[in-house]
Amino acid sequence: MAEPQLDVKKPSVRIQSHKENDFIEVELDRQELSYQNLLQVSCCELGINPEQVEKIRKLPNTLLRKDKDILRLLDFQEVELILMKNGSSELTEYTPSLLEKPCYNSNAAKLTY
Repeated sequence: MAEPQLDVKKPSVRIQSHKENDFIEVELDRQELSYQNLLQVSCCELGINPEQVEKIRKLPNTLLRKDKDILRLLDFQEVELILMKNGSSELTEYTPSLLEKPCYNSNAAKLTY
């Protein structure tokens, strides 16, 4: 007998980058949908510090600013994190490997496919 699926929203997230354009799917509990939750889970999965994120953009061109914006996201909707600029005009280019910063989502482990 299959376990019931958890009630999650699954946006696709990436870091804005000139080199890397792949997305990862993150899973957010629908009971805890918020801007902060999206930021925390996305940063954990991508291996970056939340303080590095300047903005969150729903592609192609909409800034996400508050919890209501996050509630309107659809599954697999593409979102990108725009990182703070460092001393130069270039965005911080950092794409860690999955081995550098493992992030375990216990809720994701309970999902059945």
